[in-house]
Amino acid sequence: MPAGKTDEKTIIQKLDLDGYIGQFKQFLAREKPVAMQGDINQHYRYIQALSRVQFPQPKPVENLDNELARIRKQAVLGLDEIYAFVTIFSYFNILKTVGFSEPLASWIRDIEIPEEIMEIIGYFTEEGEINAERDPELYRLEKAIRQNRSDIKETLYKLAHSARLRDYLVDTQVHFNGGEETLLVRGGFNNAIKATVVARSSAGYFYIIPQSISHLKEKESALVSGKEEIIYRYCKEISAVFFKWERFLGFINKAYDRFDHYQARVAFARAKEYEFILPTKSKRIRLQEFAHPAIENPVPVTIDLNRQIMLITGVNAGGKTMLLKSMLAAVYMSKYLLPFRCDASRTEIGHYKSIEAVIDDPQSVKNDISTFAGRMQEFSKLFGKEDAIVGVDEIELGTDSDEAASLFRVMLDELRKKGITFIVTTHHKRLASLMASDDEVELIAALYDEERRVPTYTFLQGSIGKSYAFETAQRYGIPVAIVNRAKKVYGEDKENLNELIERSSALEREMRQKISRIDAELKAVEKQKQRLLDEEAKLKEQHRKALATLENRYNAATKKAREALKAKESAEGRRLLNVAHQRKNIEVREAKLKEPEPLREGDKVKYRSHKGELLSIRGKDATIIVDGLKMRVPLSQLKKRGDTPQPKAVQKPKKATHHVQKSGAAVSVKLLGMYGDEAIDTVDKFLSDALVNNLSEVQIIHGTGGGVLAKLVTEYLKQHPKIQKFYRMPGNLGITVVEL
Repeated sequence: MPAGKTDEKTIIQKLDLDGYIGQFKQFLAREKPVAMQGDINQHYRYIQALSRVQFPQPKPVENLDNELARIRKQAVLGLDEIYAFVTIFSYFNILKTVGFSEPLASWIRDIEIPEEIMEIIGYFTEEGEINAERDPELYRLEKAIRQNRSDIKETLYKLAHSARLRDYLVDTQVHFNGGEETLLVRGGFNNAIKATVVARSSAGYFYIIPQSISHLKEKESALVSGKEEIIYRYCKEISAVFFKWERFLGFINKAYDRFDHYQARVAFARAKEYEFILPTKSKRIRLQEFAHPAIENPVPVTIDLNRQIMLITGVNAGGKTMLLKSMLAAVYMSKYLLPFRCDASRTEIGHYKSIEAVIDDPQSVKNDISTFAGRMQEFSKLFGKEDAIVGVDEIELGTDSDEAASLFRVMLDELRKKGITFIVTTHHKRLASLMASDDEVELIAALYDEERRVPTYTFLQGSIGKSYAFETAQRYGIPVAIVNRAKKVYGEDKENLNELIERSSALEREMRQKISRIDAELKAVEKQKQRLLDEEAKLKEQHRKALATLENRYNAATKKAREALKAKESAEGRRLLNVAHQRKNIEVREAKLKEPEPLREGDKVKYRSHKGELLSIRGKDATIIVDGLKMRVPLSQLKKRGDTPQPKAVQKPKKATHHVQKSGAAVSVKLLGMYGDEAIDTVDKFLSDALVNNLSEVQIIHGTGGGVLAKLVTEYLKQHPKIQKFYRMPGNLGITVVEL
């Protein structure tokens, strides 16, 4: 047996998972190791996809590695060996009809069976025999064999009921002996019938084959030989095809094993109502309502290990060892994607390269090794490992407790630097007190019900537990008088000392936790203070720049205004006044900029030039309704609207192209590509210029598109006091003609 498999079996036995693994393997179509090769995340996605559908169970198939090796050597396979491959081919054909979800659907769909292989599937019956209907000669031989066997049975039946043989027959049944049909007779039968003796019974009777059916036996032998020759011919032809597609056979054999891993896990989880847990990259073990599969009626375990060392202390027979085994078992089952009972939504298990359990007493007379020496051998092996999780039961076993406490304290410190996580059970008050002050050590106490004087099989994090040795001894039948005498020998002072150690360790740990929380809060306050100072400096700089910009724009606006006064009421003066007015508005709008309010469902919003209502928000996108039409748009392009327009960042106005001629020629303005507000401002300035120049007719080019610009222009023109009438240009609905 390979070394890896030996280690795996050992850890399974140490964690009491052998019964669980045995139950799981009953769901496999063929024997194989529990571990799956490849990407565990991909395996998990395939298992989840398979869990969502019902699928046919695969038929049992033997391991075909030896057959594949023989195919590579161009050997001729037997009929049963060929049918094992046919079973795999047929199963994947059936899987193609199942409605799998991704990514499983693509994987099954991409397994294409060659046409030559598909033809071979049709050669076989459901029983694994060559279909005689495909071969007339084989059909004739099988029919003849059936008829010959019927003749043999009929002849034997007549002999068993004949008068001349009646006195020698033990019974009238036809007995099978050595694969032959025989009659059971007494001695002297040769006076009544000629026959061949093939065996003798324990009672001294004889199994005989009458000579009257010997020719039928010979005929059957010839017929069977002819059938076997035909079957051999088929096996030879099929083996030649298999040799041609040897690589495909190796591929589909592995694919069958892979799917067998998946289906067995899903079927096992369904049968036991178990859950799958995908290991995370963290080194945290958080179990919620976990139950070890070896325990009947277990008390569910809820525990959280997010540190490198867990030290479990407390009452004897209170479940310390089972807690250790439960946590290692959870890591093992998660590592190999084996399902188990837990609350999957609140369970998290890290991934470790290896799992070690130092649980058994290594003392052996055969190996001439003591308990402590054996433990040291096991610990010495850990110095060559990394990224492992190790469970150590009764760490102080086999030596002086005070010396062991110091030794294990140093060894655990050194080994955790290699990324090794420890789960340790102990009764050492000394070891617990030495490690209690370490932030990377989690203390767990097994609890004891003092009123009922029984362990509760529950655990409390953050404290050191008492062993309750006297109470446990009394619970398991030690006389009360002896227990009381032992308490006197132990002494009240020692008991008080242990209580002081437990209390001081708990207080020290509580104090360190409070200091840690205060330090974290101080860091958060300092960080917030620095952030506010940075924000204040940033706002001051923005304010300074805004004032400088406003001042520059104000000076430019007043300069334009003076130029407009000089031009009086000329067309150029009107244009300059419009520019000055625009710059002034920019100053006012920029001065009133403030932080926009966050958008919520139901808000009235504006998207470009469209007005609508916000229906829902999903990530960076939003769904709005405009004129009864739902639109999905970027959230960043929505602006809240209300009775008072919200200030917005000023964009560089797009240059409107318009032509004004005083001679009375056609006048036009293009609004194509503008937003609604820009378009209306442009039309307003354009009409002002047209009125100054005494134009009677102008054209507004807004295009057809979605019709939004045309609608906005129409609503604006209806309210303008200086417009006599307006209409769409005949033949071009993208232009509106305005008469002034």
